[in-house]
Amino acid sequence: MSKFSIRTLLTAAVVTFPTLAMAHPGHGDVHGFSGGFAHPLGGLDHVLAMTLVGVLAAQLGGRALWLVPASFVGVMALGGWAGFAGAGLPFVELGIAASIVVLGAIVAFGLSVPVAAAMGLVGFFAIFHGYAHGAEMPESAGGLTYAAGFMAATALLHTLGLVGGLLLDRATKMRGASIVRCVGGVGALAGVAILSGIL
Repeated sequence: MSKFSIRTLLTAAVVTFPTLAMAHPGHGDVHGFSGGFAHPLGGLDHVLAMTLVGVLAAQLGGRALWLVPASFVGVMALGGWAGFAGAGLPFVELGIAASIVVLGAIVAFGLSVPVAAAMGLVGFFAIFHGYAHGAEMPESAGGLTYAAGFMAATALLHTLGLVGGLLLDRATKMRGASIVRCVGGVGALAGVAILSGIL
C-alpha cells in the first residue's frame, strides 16, 4: 500500500474516531443537522457497525458495493421515524451490539453471502440503529435536518469502511484479504465487549 493510502486511512480514522460513550438518547445537544451528524459519530457501537457495513460491501463486491450500504441507510431512516414517533421497539441496545458481532463475524470468516441476504441482514440491524437515532430526534422543524445529519454521517462511515476495504484488497490480494478479515474479527470482539458491558 502506498504512503498516500496509509496516510489517507489514518487521517480518516483520526478525524472520525468517536468518544467511547454510547450514542443513544440523553446525550447533549441534538438539534439540527450538526446534532444528527454527530450522533452516529459519538458512539463506538454505531461507528463499528456502520463501518463494518462498508467493509462487508467491499468484501462482497459487485452490486453489493452500493446496494448493501443503501439498504442500511434506507431502512435506518424508517427505524428513525419509528423512534421519533415513539413506537415501541424492544432490545434496541442488544440489536445494535449484535449487529457488530454478526457483521464482524461475517467479514472475519470471509463468508460469501448473496447480495439480497446481505441487504436483508443489514436492513434488519439498521432498524435498531435508526430507532436509537430517531428516539433522540428533536420534536421541532429541525427534526428533518437532524435526520439528514445522521443519514449523512452513516453514509460517510459506510464509505470509509468501503474505501478502506477496497484499498486493503487492492494493496495485495492475499495479505489485504487477511487484514480485512482481522478487522472483522476485531469488530466482532468489540461487539462482544459491548454486549457484556466492558465497552
